Amino acid sequence: MLATAEGLSLAAAPLFAGMAVLAAVAGDGRPDAICGASPAGFWLAGMVPMYLLMSAVHLAPWMRRYGRPAATARTGGHPPRTG
Repeated sequence: MLATAEGLSLAAAPLFAGMAVLAAVAGDGRPDAICGASPAGFWLAGMVPMYLLMSAVHLAPWMRRYGRPAATARTGGHPPRTG
């Protein structure tokens, strides 16, 4: 169960980044219906910035996974045994 939760948390950031790319490529320049209330020309209007922001917010599991020292990464997040 824990492995499933970890896998889902790791899947979120790349998924949102991919959705941002797809929204940028497939976008036709018109504002999205859900973003219609924002003022015209507002740089955060649209789905691409929203997906990029969601991707950045969900980077924490990746930072925890690859940001730890090598000794704890080899032991699964636990400090190495001494003695």
